[in-house]
Amino acid sequence: MDVSAATGTAAVLLVGLSFRSAPVPVLEKVSLADTELPKLQLAMLETDAISESLVLSTCNRMEFYTVANAFHSGLDHVVDTIADFSGLPMEELEPHLYVHYADSAAEHMLNVASGLDSMVVGEQQIIGQLREAYQQANEIGTVGRTLHDLTQRALHTGKRVHSETNIDTAGASMVSFSVDKALDRLGVDKNDQAPMNNHRALVIGAGAMASLASTYLGRLGIDHVSVANRTLSRAENLASHARQAGVSATAVPLTDMPPVLGEVDIVVSATGAAGHVVLAEHVAAAREQQGAQDKPLALVDLSMPRDIEQAAAELPQVHLLNIEELTTMAGESVEDEDPARSIVKEELESFLEQQRAQAVIPTVKALRKKAVDLMADELLVLERSTPEMSAEDRQLVERSMRRFVDKLLHTPTVQAKRLSAGGAHVSYPDALAALFQLPTGAVQSVTEPNSATASVARAGNLGSAIRVLNNNAQVNTVQINQAQDNQGENS
Repeated sequence: MDVSAATGTAAVLLVGLSFRSAPVPVLEKVSLADTELPKLQLAMLETDAISESLVLSTCNRMEFYTVANAFHSGLDHVVDTIADFSGLPMEELEPHLYVHYADSAAEHMLNVASGLDSMVVGEQQIIGQLREAYQQANEIGTVGRTLHDLTQRALHTGKRVHSETNIDTAGASMVSFSVDKALDRLGVDKNDQAPMNNHRALVIGAGAMASLASTYLGRLGIDHVSVANRTLSRAENLASHARQAGVSATAVPLTDMPPVLGEVDIVVSATGAAGHVVLAEHVAAAREQQGAQDKPLALVDLSMPRDIEQAAAELPQVHLLNIEELTTMAGESVEDEDPARSIVKEELESFLEQQRAQAVIPTVKALRKKAVDLMADELLVLERSTPEMSAEDRQLVERSMRRFVDKLLHTPTVQAKRLSAGGAHVSYPDALAALFQLPTGAVQSVTEPNSATASVARAGNLGSAIRVLNNNAQVNTVQINQAQDNQGENS
């Protein structure tokens, strides 16, 4: 494919990092608190090269979707903005970036929304995370027509994949996957009818992931769930939902959370906070107070940056599972992956065809306006040169000229949209013949400028190869340091 996934000359430019391309410490530094994301998205627009921005932030992925009016200056600005907000030097940041442009960026978002680029392939949670990212960007005004159309198509594609294939038959999500691994550390058989019977849990946070954790623990037969959150009302709301589902649950403010650590068997933390919420000293003190030093405790940290201090894993009988460790456990082979990719391919082709058709609309409007203006000029000349002509005759002439213009432009208007949607490359004379449906050979051939595949490099510090994959010098897919495409994430 060789066309822009954007309206007009602008194209979608994606710069990202995921658990596939970057180690957790780098991801952790690039990840921002929820309150900082709007500032970053607005900062992306502080250049004429970028007109839209949307940031998808999950526990193991940071992706910066923008609409670039100029590739090189747009890429420079996006990378510089990421570096400024993360505080990472360029030499530490750039080796871990992957870049997609135009139709490759559109394809990537469709794969992400379908769970095909996830740590747990086929998980559905990413659909909600993408929807939330879009809603936030829309609220602050950084999303326009291009990212709106792409995001809606990606969400639609993700829903199709999950409803028309069995890619998520196992019901795995990042939450269920990580909790299942935690049960293994506790020596609990998750295949039992109620494996978490006689166990207690602490869920820290009150967002979507915390809610999923509470629900999943309830399905496993947990005896009691304590929900801790900085805003107590949100914790109470989540606890209330758990009780409605038949699970015993209570809410505590985050400040009262440490003592609870000595009473539970499993902790799932997903707050999105900027710093550690659970310290090793919290865990040690609580377990000593409850006399639980010899009881196994599983700590599941689904946040980026991390919620739970790494030193907690050094305590006796304490097992810490964070994104770094979970990454090494996740598999990639799932049922119905090929049919899912076929749906993505179908939706991508439809989307790109739609975008190409929309891209020609401004030109068609300009053509019609030009024709109407010329007709108005000619009518004015006619009026001045034929003062004796009656008003009725002038109206007849004007109607006749309007019909002539409409008939003359109807075919090229329809053909321009059709040819653009098809994405075909034709020579100037062939294009003219096609637009007006002229007989073959009716238009004298003209010399077409030579086009060639070009190699370009990022103006700045990106020294890695950037490949241009079509024959009209338009950048289509960019790879930085051969960061792997079509690999995964979830959070």
